Amino acid sequence: MTSGRAVFHPLRVAAVDRLCPDAVAVTFAVPPELAATFAFRPGQYLTLRQEVDGVEERRSYSICSAPPGPPRIGVRRVADGLFSSRLVDSLRPGEVLEVLPPQGRFTPDPDQRGGHHGFVAAGSGITPVLSIMTTLLESDPDSRATLLYGNRRTDTVMFGDELADLKDRHPARLQLVHVLSREPRDVALFSGRLDEERLTTLLGTVVPTSDVDHWWLCGPFGMLADADRALTAHGVPAERVHRELFYVDEPPPEVKRPEEALVTGPAAEVTVVLDGRETTLTLPADTPILDAAQRVRADLPFACKGGICGTCRAKVTSGAVEMRRNYALEQHEVDAGFVLTCQALPRSATVAVDYDA
Repeated sequence: MTSGRAVFHPLRVAAVDRLCPDAVAVTFAVPPELAATFAFRPGQYLTLRQEVDGVEERRSYSICSAPPGPPRIGVRRVADGLFSSRLVDSLRPGEVLEVLPPQGRFTPDPDQRGGHHGFVAAGSGITPVLSIMTTLLESDPDSRATLLYGNRRTDTVMFGDELADLKDRHPARLQLVHVLSREPRDVALFSGRLDEERLTTLLGTVVPTSDVDHWWLCGPFGMLADADRALTAHGVPAERVHRELFYVDEPPPEVKRPEEALVTGPAAEVTVVLDGRETTLTLPADTPILDAAQRVRADLPFACKGGICGTCRAKVTSGAVEMRRNYALEQHEVDAGFVLTCQALPRSATVAVDYDA
């Protein structure tokens, strides 16, 4: 992957596969000269870009395929989605999309072998989980996996056929547990939401936590919070739990457009470093560093701007900032001085952030 994290490449769509009425899988054709750039690790994501009404929009979608295959993303339509509606309803093979190289740290350590991996996913949260599970099971004969997968109904399950095929190939090493919230199951425990109470019961019966070496959680904020509490109640150490947030059930803080981020009140002198290039500018203290700095550094990396994906991560090397929200960084990263610049407000007269750190 190149060091410049904001370099988009045009990629041709090789296939669009219908997963269920509101979701598709999109496979990209990567030309040989970009093969190294788009080599990915299981669990990573791709960021797509398009212009809507003169405004650049970006969205991130997790890769569902296993390396070394071509990158394939899962997309579920969301209400009023600028990106997802197009991808799910009208995208066709042969079209070209602008794509960033793979990013993300929700990925297993390639040097660790064997072990039992537990996965808790809801809805489209299965996308990176499928990539990780497939890679572990098919590259490491000593690994095992258990998936607790929550959906509304059978007809809303993404990658149902792929999961069944994976189970058929590794029947002794993969346990699949489908939990449906709006469709009755033969076993009452598998009917309802994957909330804290149900997860606590599942972890005490179907999937004993003492038998699991690593936990992987992917889905909406509420499910991740419930799973965290259930795992904590069962004594699972925090360092054995890995999380990927798909969306947050709350409105994001109001963000000023870059052209509105004019210095008319309290200001700070902010220095940003990216790809070895240093830029110092005066920014308004009430506007996130990323939004304001983009007026002069259009190459700054970002994707969601909601504090979820972690693409805009940088280290504060001097001064002080305040993050309005953070769903991407672990506590040890925050303690080390890392922030999400899309959420970081200057809180000192001078601030320096390093995207290369």
